[in-house]
Amino acid sequence: MRLAAVDLGSNSTRLLIADLEDDGRLTEVLRRATVTRLGAGVDRTGRLDDRALDRVRAELLVVHGLLAEHGVERAVGVLTSAVRDAENGAELTEHVRSLGIDARTIPGEREAELTFLGATGGRPPEDRPVAVVDVGGGSTELVVGRPGSPEFAVSTQAGVVRHGERHLHHDPPASDELVALADDARDVFSAAVPEDVRASVGRVIAVAGTATSCAAMIQELDPYDVDRVHGFVLALAEVDELTARLAQMTEAERREVVGLQADRAPTIVAGCVLLSVALRTFGVKECEVSEHDILRGAIIAAATGEF
Repeated sequence: MRLAAVDLGSNSTRLLIADLEDDGRLTEVLRRATVTRLGAGVDRTGRLDDRALDRVRAELLVVHGLLAEHGVERAVGVLTSAVRDAENGAELTEHVRSLGIDARTIPGEREAELTFLGATGGRPPEDRPVAVVDVGGGSTELVVGRPGSPEFAVSTQAGVVRHGERHLHHDPPASDELVALADDARDVFSAAVPEDVRASVGRVIAVAGTATSCAAMIQELDPYDVDRVHGFVLALAEVDELTARLAQMTEAERREVVGLQADRAPTIVAGCVLLSVALRTFGVKECEVSEHDILRGAIIAAATGEF
């Protein structure tokens, strides 16, 4: 059976098409990610911006064509932080449904659970709980548990678009702005995850655009190589080094950095800060970068009748 999942996040619109094999394995057919900045301005206005909606609708036309072209039998869609927070979010959900996608605006906790399922499903048992960190545009999900079975999940109001707009007002950002962003994130994450849960974690898996971009930049990948990003071990020291280097550049200069998708240049500094703070929250010195995230989790849930 050929399935698809669409993720309308605060920073990007993403698509995964995969075949569900008879033995339950998923074989990826197509991945696509486009920075659409749906969450731009939502933290300030409480509404989805018309220009952001135009970008998303244009991308959805492409997605709709790809679903037909590849013979997708069922497509599901997850709409997350930006749509949850926007008073006009329901209109976008209905638009996505009109394209034949079973789209749902999901609560933060469900977003966290699907992310954990995608990142850990099918992995071998762990001696200690694993934490999955998903730094998104409007929220960051922090999930702890054994592979395939989350025991603690929280969606925090900290994201690269949201916190970039709140704290980074210069180009390049000022040092006090970076400190304020890190302090804000530290307070949010520490309050969201109990100390005993943090202490239980053996290692961290980091998913989504910030983590994969960091892995690509460290390896200077051009073009992007999924096989070299998935499973890459990213050190906290490398994240901090990237933060320092990128924060000294203008947005135009960041667009030229090898391994960084140009459209992520406006948000990558905030993303690096949030990822660094998240790793410190769990007291680890490195993380495993994974391409398996909420898209894969949504497809698994759809395949098992749990979507």
